[in-house]
Amino acid sequence: MPHYNNNFELDQRLFMTEVTKPPRQILSNIFAFPPNRDTLGATAYFIVEKNANILIDCPAWNDSNGEFLQEYGGVRWLFLTHRGGISQKIHQIQACFDCEVVIQQQEAYLLPEIKVTPYQQEFKFNSSCSAFWTSGHSPGSSCVYYNAHGGVLFTGRHLLPNQEIKPFPLRTAKTFHWFRQLRNVAILREVFSPHTLHYICPGANTGYLRGQGVISNAYQGLSDLDLDALRQVTALL
Repeated sequence: MPHYNNNFELDQRLFMTEVTKPPRQILSNIFAFPPNRDTLGATAYFIVEKNANILIDCPAWNDSNGEFLQEYGGVRWLFLTHRGGISQKIHQIQACFDCEVVIQQQEAYLLPEIKVTPYQQEFKFNSSCSAFWTSGHSPGSSCVYYNAHGGVLFTGRHLLPNQEIKPFPLRTAKTFHWFRQLRNVAILREVFSPHTLHYICPGANTGYLRGQGVISNAYQGLSDLDLDALRQVTALL
């Protein structure tokens, strides 16, 4: 069986020092926030669309990030890719922008004091962007697909970059259902093609991107995964 390097631990120093830095433009209308220690180093993204701005997961909530979002017209939707993308400050984010919080229905119970929009299989933001359920990492783990720039997939922790800057499913002790996660990776390969999926924006481990901001040649990276071998991978502690 091929050897896979599963040592994708978060660099705690990275997200503790970068939290005060401004969001970085990674594509013409897509910004990545510095990793947020309130969500264990998760990276939030912001898609700027006319009257339809989408915030994917929770960035660090501070004056700088709040002003940045306001400058671009605020937030229409806050989409949560998985339970790990929920910040303790989500109440303040929703109150500030009066945004719609969207989360897969199996994890909506985690926000009892928030007005949420739960969905089951797919949620359509507009004609160019939609979310769909890819359980495995967590019960409600989901991805967001944006059809601009040749196709951009925001994967949360469903797929993360490895040291070769390739997309990789990571099994940890907290993984909800590893085989289900791998089945959903296989579905991504069926749904997309080299023409519809150029980039992946992962929700964590972005230090492995080495300044690139995205995983390029994304569909090829998915195609190269040996899912049979991955079924034998044991969980990280």
